Amino acid sequence: MNENEYNRCVDELMLQIEDSIDISDLEIDCENSNGILTLTVESNGSQIIVSRQTASREVWLAARSGGFHFILKESIWRDTKTDETLNTSLRQAVKAQAGEFIDFSL
Repeated sequence: MNENEYNRCVDELMLQIEDSIDISDLEIDCENSNGILTLTVESNGSQIIVSRQTASREVWLAARSGGFHFILKESIWRDTKTDETLNTSLRQAVKAQAGEFIDFSL
């Protein structure tokens, strides 16, 4: 995948995450700046960060539970070590930090 395709896919991903948060009832603030999407749980101030890694064509997820790297395989973002989907990892991070599940449908 070339850089333009990668950036288009990540832009779409970030918008999907933001839209999922916006339509949920959870009190989570989203801030998207320079390829980094920061989700802040209002009740406890904890953060989940989704970041663009252009050089490696990855998306990184940082949460209280740890850091995870994802690559796009057959239109699905998958963990480079476990093959778990980004949707699953992000849902688990939000559940752990905000107390509720969100289906991101990524």
